[in-house]
Amino acid sequence: MSSILERIVADKHLEVTLRKQLIPVKQLEQSVLFERKSPSLSKRLKQSASGLITEHKRRSPSKDCINQNLNIQDVAKGYENAGACGMSVLTDMKYFGGSLEDLLTARASCELPLLRKEFIIDPYQITEAKAYGADVILLIATVLSRKEIEHYSILAQELGMEVLLEVNNQEELYKSIMPSLNMVGVNNRNLKTFEVNLEISKTLSALIPDEFVKISESGIRSVSDIKSLQPYGYKGFLIGENFMKTENPGAAAADFINLLNA
Repeated sequence: MSSILERIVADKHLEVTLRKQLIPVKQLEQSVLFERKSPSLSKRLKQSASGLITEHKRRSPSKDCINQNLNIQDVAKGYENAGACGMSVLTDMKYFGGSLEDLLTARASCELPLLRKEFIIDPYQITEAKAYGADVILLIATVLSRKEIEHYSILAQELGMEVLLEVNNQEELYKSIMPSLNMVGVNNRNLKTFEVNLEISKTLSALIPDEFVKISESGIRSVSDIKSLQPYGYKGFLIGENFMKTENPGAAAADFINLLNA
């Protein structure tokens, strides 16, 4: 693990410990959203020509400020109107400028399947994701053991959510593949060096069993990037910064999808 990743994970343990004291699991389970039936992101991706998963992200450790001026309500509605398959919402405050309130606002603003994009290191965060309106959780293989991935993915499924596993290399993939996952995302950004290379998706594609929906994440900037990945079996493409750095992410996503489907 890189020093930045180690810091994020260490801070996350502290944050979750505090959150547990503030809002117990029993209280989360009483959320009005807890009984809500989640739409399936994996089904939408299978049926879509574009497979676009959009993202709300204000900043990141690698890019610092991306866009602090946008209203998440407008972003979520814009993405939905553009025809995105789903939306990823960053909920980490310290490093990404996000929050659970962003997730709640996005949920109230659109019907898209929502992914809680977070460094999940505790089952509490999965219950929390459900209570705040998420339909999908992200499990990052770099920071979790096989046992944790199994425990967390089964819990998410029991709560009616889907699971996206994120890997960056062959070792992480082999360690993590199990039936309780729905989607496998290949992060083209190495979380240890922050270098981006789309070849990672191409190399790992053949090693991902066909029962999982394949998603390529990070570094996708153009229609030609997606067209180069589609022959490798990818059905989903997560794009964040490309749209978020514009004044109107929804309009940027709509133009992109129109170009892709042309």
